[in-house]
Amino acid sequence: MIDFTRYVGPKMGGAFNKLLDDKHSEHLGIKLDTPFTRVLVLLILGAACVGGYRIIFGLGASTNMNDYWPWGLWIAFDVLGGVAMAAGAFMIAGAVYILNMKKFKCIARASILNAFFGYLLAAISITFDVGRSAVIWHPLIMWQINSVMFIVALHLVCYLTTLATESSPMVFEKLGWHRTLKFLHRIMVGAVMFGVALSLLHQSSLGANYLILPSKLSPLWYNKHIPYMFLVSALMMGFSMVSFETILTSKVFNHKASKAVIEGLAKGILCFGCLYFVMKTVTIISGPGLGALFNNGFLGFMWLLEMAVGVVIPILLLAKRANRKDIDTVFVVSILVILGVLLNRLNVGVFGVSDYANRVGSDYFPSIMEFILTAGMIAFAILGFKLCAKYLNLFPETEH
Repeated sequence: MIDFTRYVGPKMGGAFNKLLDDKHSEHLGIKLDTPFTRVLVLLILGAACVGGYRIIFGLGASTNMNDYWPWGLWIAFDVLGGVAMAAGAFMIAGAVYILNMKKFKCIARASILNAFFGYLLAAISITFDVGRSAVIWHPLIMWQINSVMFIVALHLVCYLTTLATESSPMVFEKLGWHRTLKFLHRIMVGAVMFGVALSLLHQSSLGANYLILPSKLSPLWYNKHIPYMFLVSALMMGFSMVSFETILTSKVFNHKASKAVIEGLAKGILCFGCLYFVMKTVTIISGPGLGALFNNGFLGFMWLLEMAVGVVIPILLLAKRANRKDIDTVFVVSILVILGVLLNRLNVGVFGVSDYANRVGSDYFPSIMEFILTAGMIAFAILGFKLCAKYLNLFPETEH
C-alpha cells in the first residue's frame, strides 16, 4: 500500500492510510484488479470524455435532443430511474433508526450507500442535461417556490446531503474519529426522519413534473394521480433494489444474506406491487379505458409490457409464501421489478410523449454519447460501491 504521509503530510497522509487499510475486510475476498474492474474504469473514462465534450460543445453536439424532446435518456433513465432505485434507503433507514426493526440493520449501510450513489448520479445527470451547466447552483439562492422544478432541485440537494451524513459513520469509524461518531449517533434519528420526509416528497414531485403535460403525454400514463403512482412504484422498486443488492453482494463479496431479511423485503415488494397494480388498473379504466391499450399500437404494448414484467409476474411469483422464502425466486423477482419500473420511467419520459413530438415533425433516439455517459455513470456507482465494500465496514452486522 502507498504511504501517503510522504506526499501530503503525516496528518492527512495518516487519514488516507487508514482509509485504504483493508485488513478488516479480508473475509469478503474483494479483489480490485480484475477484468470487470478494468471494464468499469474504461467506461468511466469514456463517460468523462463525453462529459467534457458536452460541456465544451453543448447539448446539440453531444445529444439528439431538441426543442420538442428537451428531456431524453439522461432524465428518463438516469434521473427518474436512478432516484427510484434509491428509494430503498429511506425505508430501510426508517425501519432501523425510527421503528427499531433490528433485523434490517445488517443491510442499512449498504442500502444507504446505494442510494447515495443513485442520487449522486441523478445530480450529475441533471448538471449535464441543463443547457447552462455552469449555473446549476442558481436554484439554491434564487428561489422560485411556485415551480415544481425548484422543489425537485431543493429535495435533491438536501437529500443527497442527508445520505452523505447517514453514510459518513463508516468513514469516521475507519479514521477513528470517535467524537465525530458520537455526534453523528446523536443526530442520526433526526437526520433519518428528515430524509424520510424529503424522499417521500421527492419521489412524488418527480411525477408532479408531468402534470403540466396533459396535451403531450399519452393518456395511458397521464393522470392527476401520477405523483402518487411515482411514489408507490418507487417504494416497490426500493425494496427490490435492496433485495437485489443484498443477494448479489452475498454471492460476490462472500458474506451470508439473512433469509429473514430477504423474506421481509419480498413481503414489501408484494404489498406495494399489489397497491400499484390496483392504482394502474383503476386509472386506466377510469381514464382512456382498457380499449386504449389495444388501439394505441406500440404505446399500448409498452404499457402492457411494463405491467407484465414489473408488476403482474412478480405478484404471481410472490403470492406463494414458499417463494418469498426462496432467495433465488426473490432475486429473479427483484430484477423483474427493477426492469419494469425503469421501463415505466422510460415510457413516461420518452415513449409517452412520442406521439406529440411526431405530430409536430420531430423524432428522438439517444445518441451514442448519451449511452456512453449513462453506462459510465452506472460503472462509477458500481466501482464506488465496490471500493467502499473493500475499505469500509459496509456489512458490520452480517454473518461471515
